[in-house]
Amino acid sequence: MSVPAAAPLLCPPAIRAYLGGSFDPIHQGHIQMAQAVYGTLQRWHAPQQTVSVSLLPNARSPFKDESTAPSHRLAMIRQAIMGTTIDVSELELWQTPPVYSIDSVRTLRERFPHDCLIFIMGMDSARTLDKWREGLGLTDHVHLWIFNRYHNTDSNRGTSIDPKVLAEQLPSDLQARVVPEVSSLLTPWQAGKGAIYIDPRPIPAIASTDIRDALNGAEPAPDRVPDTLHRRVYRYIIEHQLYSAGKFR
Repeated sequence: MSVPAAAPLLCPPAIRAYLGGSFDPIHQGHIQMAQAVYGTLQRWHAPQQTVSVSLLPNARSPFKDESTAPSHRLAMIRQAIMGTTIDVSELELWQTPPVYSIDSVRTLRERFPHDCLIFIMGMDSARTLDKWREGLGLTDHVHLWIFNRYHNTDSNRGTSIDPKVLAEQLPSDLQARVVPEVSSLLTPWQAGKGAIYIDPRPIPAIASTDIRDALNGAEPAPDRVPDTLHRRVYRYIIEHQLYSAGKFR
């Protein structure tokens, strides 16, 4: 008995990009990275090809012993992305931790076998991928889009660094996968052929840990919103008494 040929796709595969993290709390750096990717993909995608960029909050980072309740983190994300083009995926959020990125990208590839899947991260994370659970295997399932995040104390803060120089910071096994253009990520998917694009745009490095430390025990000030947080997120934090002394859990 012959096997029928697969039906042709009705439209080009979709482009789906994901930015993972604890988002505890979500801050302006997260939104800036997600919107930068979305804006670029909107310029590069093919006609009739859908584009989505989603935040992918984890259940709890395998590197952290504590985190704010998933329901609060999800609520803050929804406050931050309200009125934007950014979505949120709950793929990891309600799973029993620890949940590893390699498992998530495998699941996404199973769900969307033909789509262009992109995993977004900072260079600070990318340079340690060889320490992650099967971190070097992420590109067997997805492409990587890497930003160079700078600190205000950096001598070259706010300036673009040659992606070729940044590529040398990646684990040696991944350096050959670096491509010079976004367009190289948008070709039809070939299993195990994920590429890595290093975005030259500088993005400020904002640490959620620093935000939590600043809010811990601070007097609530609804009219003095920190530059790192969206106003709605800050109001949610105050309303639910998050990150105050004795409240962080």
